[in-house]
Amino acid sequence: MAETAAALRTVAHNVRTARVRAGLSLEELSRRAQVSKGALVGLEKAQGNPNLATLVRLADTLGVPVSALMQGPPEGRVRVVAADAVTPLWAGERGGEARLMLTTSGPAPVEVWRWRLEPDEEYPSHPHQAGVVETVSVTSGRMTLVVDGVEHVVEAGQTATFDGDVPHAYRGAGTGTCELIMTVHLPPGPARRAARERDRPSPGL
Repeated sequence: MAETAAALRTVAHNVRTARVRAGLSLEELSRRAQVSKGALVGLEKAQGNPNLATLVRLADTLGVPVSALMQGPPEGRVRVVAADAVTPLWAGERGGEARLMLTTSGPAPVEVWRWRLEPDEEYPSHPHQAGVVETVSVTSGRMTLVVDGVEHVVEAGQTATFDGDVPHAYRGAGTGTCELIMTVHLPPGPARRAARERDRPSPGL
């Protein structure tokens, strides 16, 4: 319980810091991220239990990696993360889960995720900002990758990549558990800022 409370305080601090840095009010962030103002107010007070979809929407809108909302300052040049040391950000009804293992540093960060999907278990994702590229590598089992309404079967040993700025979903296929590594390649900082400027309403509208 104490670890959960500490993690929520970290998220609260990081969300508020990123929002202020972006020059957004709670109302404006709520509108752009399609997250209720009440949920944002609670989140910045370290209250509630934000799910993966909420964190992804906030990160996309603020132009930061999801991990930037969850992690404290870096702890050294080399960081080794064990899967059981990372709390799942998504848990499926049939036992699937998604864990954000780490995010690389630099102008174009890469998020590294570990996913487990049970048969017919699905996680739908809203479109990300322009420039986001996702890659999925199936290590065991089989999955169905749905990109903009088109289904693609990805088998163990296969890797697929696609632009993440369209609706997409990951679904377990076959009769066994599907294990996969997903990377999310974020655009460089200037591109993220440009995307925010593009989304900013024009004067007088």
